[in-house]
Amino acid sequence: MTVRRDKVHIRPIPLVLLALLATACQRAEPLDREAQLPSPVRIADLAPPAPTVRREPVVVTLAPPAPSAALALDGAIERLGRRFPGDVGLAVRDIQTGWTSHHRGLDYFPQQSVSKLWVSLAALDQVDGGTLDLSRPLTVRAKDLTLFHQPIRALALRPGGFQTTGEDLMIRALTQSDNSANDRLLKEIGGPDAVRAALRGKAIAGIRFGPGEPRLQARIAGLDWQTGWAGGTGFYTARDALPAETRRAAFDQYLANPIDGATPIAMVDTLARLRRGELLSPASTAKMTGIMEETRTGALRLKAGLRPGWRLAHKTGTGQVYQGEQAGYNDVGILTSPDGRSYAVAVMIGRTSRPLAERMKLMQSVVAATIAYDAALAVQRAAAPTAESNGSGSVRSSEDLD
Repeated sequence: MTVRRDKVHIRPIPLVLLALLATACQRAEPLDREAQLPSPVRIADLAPPAPTVRREPVVVTLAPPAPSAALALDGAIERLGRRFPGDVGLAVRDIQTGWTSHHRGLDYFPQQSVSKLWVSLAALDQVDGGTLDLSRPLTVRAKDLTLFHQPIRALALRPGGFQTTGEDLMIRALTQSDNSANDRLLKEIGGPDAVRAALRGKAIAGIRFGPGEPRLQARIAGLDWQTGWAGGTGFYTARDALPAETRRAAFDQYLANPIDGATPIAMVDTLARLRRGELLSPASTAKMTGIMEETRTGALRLKAGLRPGWRLAHKTGTGQVYQGEQAGYNDVGILTSPDGRSYAVAVMIGRTSRPLAERMKLMQSVVAATIAYDAALAVQRAAAPTAESNGSGSVRSSEDLD
């Protein structure tokens, strides 16, 4: 495996292809928060329906991908990353083989609401360990509200609050990117330290977890979160009153070293491990990926690049906008082909002022490149059905935790 700062390949390589690849591969944290001010919320007084859970088996092979298809994917991802006029990291991992193509895959980018994945992962890990019951009744009250996108707000403001369960909160957090639902679930599982412990316990490197939604967003704006702001407009008033230089300094500091940052390679590695059932029990794996397939946010991001028969389990992330720049615009997920092959994909845009249409087009183009790679593999398998049977094993590194 060739490892350089601008390109990392994590792949199994047959001996007969070493010379070829050595030559060819010399280069080696909204709809989450799309609206920045609160707006009237219209939501049915019902929890979202539980998603349909898919339980098809996952087939894993150590056979290498066809080199021409893999190198074509490399080239496509590198071109997309270099041509986008913004701060972007991209990664695609073939979950069957481990082949990873990327652009700036080892750099940290803000996750924003992508980090809701790790709250759910930690919660389901506790379920697997017998220390958490997601069916236990919970109450969401006005004091539990946070900021930005929170459809549950209208329900929490009712007299007596909103009676729900941990599973309902998880569904709302993942499918609607509801900030207050996610933070209430985070509180139930033990707070940010519990999430960080779960990431460490599963040897997930390259992914940071921040201090929770309200404190994270307040810090990005140059503020310290005040509990009295819950359910009201205090945050927005305080943010608008800050001097421009204070907001700019806090905004730039966050982007330079995001406390909720993640690398694209770590993201696709973790999604691949989730898909293969290495992070959770079979039941919890099916639950989490099933909920992710019902995600309602980001309809024009990765999802808009799908072809008929393909499906996507994903999570979006969208950061604050200041002076025309946005601090994080993401979509990460697991693409599954009609014949069951799966690919982990991460598009993480850090600082950008480009129009939304350009960002969405980039995401759709990454999906198109992945689908083209899958089609090329199918053609090459049909032309040489024994070509994938001569693999010599996989090459691993500290970034490859499969």
